[in-house]
Amino acid sequence: MDQELESGKERADRNFVELLQGARVAVTGVQVLFAFLLTVPFSPGFVRLGEGDRRLFYVALVSAAVASICYIAPATQHRVLFRQGLKETLVRRSNAYGIAGALALAVSMTAATMLVVDFLFHSALGMVTAGAVALLAVWAWFGQPALDRSRAAEDATDAGSPGDTPSRRRTGG
Repeated sequence: MDQELESGKERADRNFVELLQGARVAVTGVQVLFAFLLTVPFSPGFVRLGEGDRRLFYVALVSAAVASICYIAPATQHRVLFRQGLKETLVRRSNAYGIAGALALAVSMTAATMLVVDFLFHSALGMVTAGAVALLAVWAWFGQPALDRSRAAEDATDAGSPGDTPSRRRTGG
């Protein structure tokens, strides 16, 4: 379908399907992490964790729960708002939930990594490793796309038609 000729409703429908596809990829990982974290306190070694590691575990667990909620919210809201003519609102909100879910997932992965590495090695290696995981997530999920977005905006300004770049049409932005 020629995306330049699609109606606003068609674009909203396509954008929502694309958002749900992205969420499906992420939600599986979030669910596995969350399920794993839910079982950890029942393992024999958990009692050996100090107060600091228990707090770190709390951060990992709660942020995984928040990520799960954020990634599941668009599908649930779609069911609640079905046929209410609010698809564009749902698309914007779902995008925000996806970003919030990714942030929460990055926090959970970072905290869980730090907890495990600290438990294994009792050293600063946990902080260094967690820092590297956090930096990679921030770059891959937010920094690099922000840079691309900035470059696309510059290209559009240089071309004389701000906001109507081929990359914006492809991504539905």
